[in-house]
Amino acid sequence: MSEGRVLLERDEATGIARLTLDNPSRRNAYDPAMRDQLGAYLDELALDDAIKVVHLRGDGGVFSTGADMANAYAWYGDKAQNHTRRPSQRRRLSVDRKSFSFYHNFLGYPKATIAEVQGYALGGGFELALMADIAVVAGDTRIGMPATRFLGPALGSLHMFFYRLGPVLARRLLLTGDMIPASELAHLSVFTEILDNSDDVSPRADWWARKLSRMPADGIVIAKEAFRLVEQLQGYQGEEVASYLFHAYGTNLQFEDDEYNFVKTRAEHGTKRAFQLRDEHFEVPDPLAGDRLAL
Repeated sequence: MSEGRVLLERDEATGIARLTLDNPSRRNAYDPAMRDQLGAYLDELALDDAIKVVHLRGDGGVFSTGADMANAYAWYGDKAQNHTRRPSQRRRLSVDRKSFSFYHNFLGYPKATIAEVQGYALGGGFELALMADIAVVAGDTRIGMPATRFLGPALGSLHMFFYRLGPVLARRLLLTGDMIPASELAHLSVFTEILDNSDDVSPRADWWARKLSRMPADGIVIAKEAFRLVEQLQGYQGEEVASYLFHAYGTNLQFEDDEYNFVKTRAEHGTKRAFQLRDEHFEVPDPLAGDRLAL
């Protein structure tokens, strides 16, 4: 899952580049090689004077379900794939520092960014959607950080979650691992637009890309650096270190007998069944569900 899993299209006439996550059989989840390929394209486009706007999307009607958890330890290198021994904190910190530099760079990317979001935006996919300058999202898109259900709530770009979502919603999503429809956030202006009809998302994202491409290229990059400075001063102080530090520590958990251990369960039952058992473990009937339906 590396070569050809990210597609690049450049249109110098309009100044728009389109990056398509092309792994639909796994709902556009990405492994380290696929994420590195996406990062390499982004680095290339950052230095391309003909490009003003980068339009990020997923193939098959799905944006991205984030990091591929079929082998969670694969992110830490070949030696870490032996499930009898966890990756050391030395390895975790080194790898997580590199992983979070990808998101940090996208957050402060020098070109205007558009996210075309449908189907699922989970984990790292959710982070990318939140980090984009313009995000056009289908209302039925499932969003959230379900990996917190087996890696703990200290996961992802914490400063960004609290700054973009607000502390109440950030805590709700990180402490529960709930996946919710994007339509629930329509009143919060978390995304640029949340559309009822998913068929409208692609043409609307294209419209935004063409609209932004009319701006002067140097004006965009100067504005993006100004935005980055303001966000760093107001909301992201310490973000570059805090997110990967807490991720590295938080993913080295000890589990009690009655707590759900994804890595152990996957080794015993396989990935698909492990996800099913995860959701069953965290399913708690809502005593108010009937009252809400009555309303």
